[in-house]
Amino acid sequence: MVTSSNTHLVLIPSYNPGHCVYKTVSQARHYWNPVWVVVDGSDDGTTEGLLTMAQTDSGLKVIPLPENRGKGAAVLHGSELALKAGFTHVLTMDSDGQHPADLIPEFMKISSRQSDAMILGTPVFDADAPALRVKGRRISNWWANLETLWMGIGDSLFGFRVYPLQPLCQIMRDRIWMRRFDFDPEIVVRMCWQGIKPVNVAAPVKYLNPDEGGVSHFNYLRDNLLLTGMHSRLFLGFLLRLPSLLLRR
Repeated sequence: MVTSSNTHLVLIPSYNPGHCVYKTVSQARHYWNPVWVVVDGSDDGTTEGLLTMAQTDSGLKVIPLPENRGKGAAVLHGSELALKAGFTHVLTMDSDGQHPADLIPEFMKISSRQSDAMILGTPVFDADAPALRVKGRRISNWWANLETLWMGIGDSLFGFRVYPLQPLCQIMRDRIWMRRFDFDPEIVVRMCWQGIKPVNVAAPVKYLNPDEGGVSHFNYLRDNLLLTGMHSRLFLGFLLRLPSLLLRR
């Protein structure tokens, strides 16, 4: 049964996800109203397909961007519009079918009870998850926890989360970073620095193979260099904030 809300919405950034996006959006709409999709300059034909879906579904809003700006930029664009529309929280999820739409109501319920917190999905991997990516994310998680003095970030990279909109938008407005693959880990660290509590909730993640329509835009060299630069930047910020973080702890 679909749950409707005037405070919490589902926000799906989407870039060339292939046909899996239609199932992802349909499943999200099955559990929640409203659902917004920010199409980040896709050129695979899914923009037109999503707009067609929205014509017959008042609970679905599709927001096309003219060019690819990155996941963080798409989330910020949708979040600014949501804030202006009176929403207070967004649940972000990927458009490629990896995230569990059936857990949307549970995450939203937890967020409603702890409205000042961010609700972070902690991935439960299946046997098909690429070992290199599973092991590699441990490095980013270790750095994120160091940079926050172990405030409790279960996973710094998993994008199935509920954010309070006001601090999310404010933090991103003040910085030029966090616009691409660096969005998920950097925003969670900076929100911890603002005193926003992370609440971790287990969530299964599924890696689809190409035969199942799986699409990955992850580039090991480019994106790992981006993460390295991001953690270097965050570590410097951590050193500057260390006295206040120690007092808070």
